[in-house]
Amino acid sequence: MGRLLIPLVLIALAFWVVSFVDCAMQPPTRHRGASKKVWVLITIIPVIGGVLWWTIGRARRNQMTAEPRPIAPDDDPTFSQQLAEDRIRRLEEEIALLDMEAAFDMPDATKPDAKKPDANKPGEDDDARDDDRK
Repeated sequence: MGRLLIPLVLIALAFWVVSFVDCAMQPPTRHRGASKKVWVLITIIPVIGGVLWWTIGRARRNQMTAEPRPIAPDDDPTFSQQLAEDRIRRLEEEIALLDMEAAFDMPDATKPDAKKPDANKPGEDDDARDDDRK
């Protein structure tokens, strides 16, 4: 019986110290049911104070309103919407740039007011070809 009592006392002592330190180190917003001073006084009571602290007094992270839990980008609908809008805006800008390039790079032969050389009329091109043949 004595051999079992010593480890139980050491475990109870360790639990009491951890409970007291945890209660004392938590910010006041993490204490439920009573103020921080009252919880520190409650945790002075060995074992019972620690059990009360861990079951009633300590606020869980997801219950706190001071620190909202961050949302992953894949789960955030506003993030996904913003990505889609950014992509659409970039694509529209690229299309506008391509349209501008196409308007400036249009060859003279395809412009509506440009005159195409008549293939049946002899011209300078025919003379150049004749010189190449000789």
